[in-house]
Amino acid sequence: MPHLIIIPARKNSRRLPGKNMRLLGGKPLIQHSMEYALRHAGPGDRIIVSSDDEKVLALARKLNITAHQRPPELARDETPTALVLQAIAREFDDDFQAVILLQPTNPFRPRDLWEKAVNRFHRSGRNSLMSVSPVKHKLGRIEEEKFVPFNYTFGQRSQDMEPLYRENGLFYITRMSYIRKGLIITPDVFPLITEHIFGTVDIDTREDWDWAEFVYRKYVQHEK
Repeated sequence: MPHLIIIPARKNSRRLPGKNMRLLGGKPLIQHSMEYALRHAGPGDRIIVSSDDEKVLALARKLNITAHQRPPELARDETPTALVLQAIAREFDDDFQAVILLQPTNPFRPRDLWEKAVNRFHRSGRNSLMSVSPVKHKLGRIEEEKFVPFNYTFGQRSQDMEPLYRENGLFYITRMSYIRKGLIITPDVFPLITEHIFGTVDIDTREDWDWAEFVYRKYVQHEK
């Protein structure tokens, strides 16, 4: 089954300006996701980088990746990623049956994630799949200036807590028919559990960037 692989990269970021082209481990942040897609894309797959940043588009062309010039109406702060994918799907739909979304803010992914995710998606019969990470913290709400536990009771051991998971952003795959409807995550989404340090890296702030640099030095550069 051929996949349309989309890497969306809006130019402006209020919290970390220019982050997509900022160097992480000696290469632009977005290049990590580009090279990941190039390593794993199969026959018939097509990789597209969508951006309103000419530097990002130029890098995509340099790596022989299709560069999609994102129109201004799809490059606003409030523009949902689902609408961007929907527009690209309408323009590049060449009998692709599923869309793989790779967010540039998640630069590091386990080596076996692609194969696991794609195989599990196609075997599951579901309409979408997303990677998730276990939540091991004791969480609660603040109600009337009181802390109310959410996933545990006071005094409960951590190992006895109810298992909870969070969307980690590492990998998404969705059937094309739902992308055309403006959906990335469908009601029957399959949760692929990913217990890896890379699932903690999602870059939106300076603090996130500092953590990504630590993870790169500690875990990524030694794998090369």
